[in-house]
Amino acid sequence: MAFLTGLSFVITKGATIRGKRGQNVLEMIVEWVLDTIEDITKTDPAPMLPLAGTLALFLLVANTISVIPGMSAPTNDISTTSALAVIVFFAVPFYGIRKKGLKGYVANYVHPTFLMLPFNVIGELSRTLALAVRLFGNVMSGELIVAILLLLAGLFVPVPMLLLSILTGVIQAYIFSILTIVYIGSGLRVQEKTEETKNI
Repeated sequence: MAFLTGLSFVITKGATIRGKRGQNVLEMIVEWVLDTIEDITKTDPAPMLPLAGTLALFLLVANTISVIPGMSAPTNDISTTSALAVIVFFAVPFYGIRKKGLKGYVANYVHPTFLMLPFNVIGELSRTLALAVRLFGNVMSGELIVAILLLLAGLFVPVPMLLLSILTGVIQAYIFSILTIVYIGSGLRVQEKTEETKNI
């Protein structure tokens, strides 16, 4: 995070309208995240940009940093992936309550009947667990395979597997970020559908 914060500060320092190369790349990333959020949620993407953008950039670096000798991916630890999943778990009600209020958000859990409450709660918990375990398992397995090949086959043979590990890390960062947006967006859309049903 210190690396990403410092890099962003250096790139955006003295930002201009025309922009330098680093600034243009950063702006392209921001625009891509904004467009992705808007396409998925069909709402104003600005409120979700800090969370989705930070997760995407952090995971991109965290999942691929193991290519540097002596470094290990932070997401190779179940504690890190669990912490990220918990952030997403609390982000869903945060954005829901922010848009529709506490009463409107809680109503989702008992719609169309109060009997749905335990199933909705279990669904929230299970998808949080799935987020953490999926990311952890994929990153850990990729690093483990490269380490085993390095021990058995020497220095140069594992290079293709190392490239595959980088590709896997990038894909996992994308999937985690997209799922975060989908979970938040689905919560917002459910609230809108609930209101439409009541109006009818």
